[in-house]
Amino acid sequence: MNRALDRQPATPQREWSRFKFPGSLIKYGIWLSILVFLAYTVKYLDIPLDRLLGMFGRLGSTLANRYYPPDIEYIMDLDYLEYVVETIQMAYLGALFGLLASIPLGWFGSYNMTPSRLYVFPIARLISMGCRSVHEMIWAILFVTIIGFGMLPGVLALTFFCTGFAAKLFAEEIEAIDMGPVDAMRASGANLFQIMLFGVFPQVRVAFTGIAIYTWDVAFRAATVVGFFGAGGMGWYLKRNILQIETERVAAILLSIIFLVLISEVLSAWARARVMKMK
Repeated sequence: MNRALDRQPATPQREWSRFKFPGSLIKYGIWLSILVFLAYTVKYLDIPLDRLLGMFGRLGSTLANRYYPPDIEYIMDLDYLEYVVETIQMAYLGALFGLLASIPLGWFGSYNMTPSRLYVFPIARLISMGCRSVHEMIWAILFVTIIGFGMLPGVLALTFFCTGFAAKLFAEEIEAIDMGPVDAMRASGANLFQIMLFGVFPQVRVAFTGIAIYTWDVAFRAATVVGFFGAGGMGWYLKRNILQIETERVAAILLSIIFLVLISEVLSAWARARVMKMK
């Protein structure tokens, strides 16, 4: 036993150093550049930093004098509750249509599973990037201008936003799969649809469920305010009362939006926890 221990090579001693040139110079040079750029940006934009000190005091006095107490009876009216239901329906349809559109886009936009890396892959990526790069509020303004006021432009705006958002995440999940089962199915003569259904989808099923939950969460948050631009829902009530300077009603509407978003967050967290148990 002692001879075996004697034959084992001695563990080399590590030498620790706090600074290592030139890595330390590059590291601190980057931090210094960031700080200099931050100071230059504040100076160039003429941001009054002194106003930040009294901001919270002015915010508190504004809320107390103009937005308190909130008119809770106003948001308990049946007409407003109908707009709340309309907002939920708009978010549901936008998330649903966006997720359905993201499945083929994610499939064609994944580099390892796309039918054509030369033509289909860049087109699918371009479509998803275009949907994602435009903010949902801009989509709402665009569709309201084209179609008119109502729920339809809101649903379309959320659909385009959710499509670009979910397609990117779905494509990245497909690109991270194990290609062993896919190659085996290809060798056995399976077509592209069979490979996607039985070789790819079982590997991304849990991830896609999580993406769907997160997409709904984002869509619901956006649906509460797209009506501000004429796309229906609670946002229309919010815009009307802001223009009429009904601050107490505005406070009540904001509280209702926060309350609904909290409920959506709790339900989404519960659903994500259930999905994690499926792994």
